[in-house]
Amino acid sequence: MAGHWTTLGEPDGIEAYVHHPEDGEVRGAVVVCSELYGVNTYVRDTCAELAAAGYVAIAPDYYWRNARRTELGYTAEERESGLVLMRALDRDELVADAAAALAAARAEAGGRGVAFIGLSMGGHIAVRAATELRFELAAVFYPGWLLNSGFPLVGPVPPLETSERIAANGVFLLGFRGELDHIIPAEEWEQAGQRLTEAKVAHDLVTYPAANHGFACSDRPADYDPEAGADAWRRVYAALQTYL
Repeated sequence: MAGHWTTLGEPDGIEAYVHHPEDGEVRGAVVVCSELYGVNTYVRDTCAELAAAGYVAIAPDYYWRNARRTELGYTAEERESGLVLMRALDRDELVADAAAALAAARAEAGGRGVAFIGLSMGGHIAVRAATELRFELAAVFYPGWLLNSGFPLVGPVPPLETSERIAANGVFLLGFRGELDHIIPAEEWEQAGQRLTEAKVAHDLVTYPAANHGFACSDRPADYDPEAGADAWRRVYAALQTYL
């Protein structure tokens, strides 16, 4: 079954790209939160892979208020376009959109659990969602701004400042970072782990030696690390089996 776009909730509201398993038992649902490049080919391919493994995959279009169905490539010009759209995102609106995606995922999950998988910017969104919403698993690839502000989507209080809410919502947090990540320094990653431990959040944070930001994206050959990417996705699928 091919993926398709659908509206979540109100007409003219947020849309999402949805991919269903072709056959067999639905093993749960996954909300896929994209990088700043929008719901592009890489995100849609990720949805297809999740669907092939038995999960309904839902990729919300978080940019919908300013530009619908955005899909950017990885040139410098397209990155700048993505940054403009990202800077326009509002924290509270993102939480509302994540709630709409979660409701749709619950309806599609076949009585199983729901996970949020976040990629870079989407990793931040998934962690923010975990502070406000109840679901089973957040698996986040190189998520930024967990402990510092700087963009409207972060707001005055970074998500890990309220880590106790993640614990209260019962979300297991699985996170991945490359050793050479220019956005997430090693010290910040270590502080994130400490904050989660102090708040009693069940979590596992993984660092891959010599890997860059974006190491899991095969569409970005300059950053792609096949071994690290394969290991991270192996851990994601194991977590999906455990928590969904």
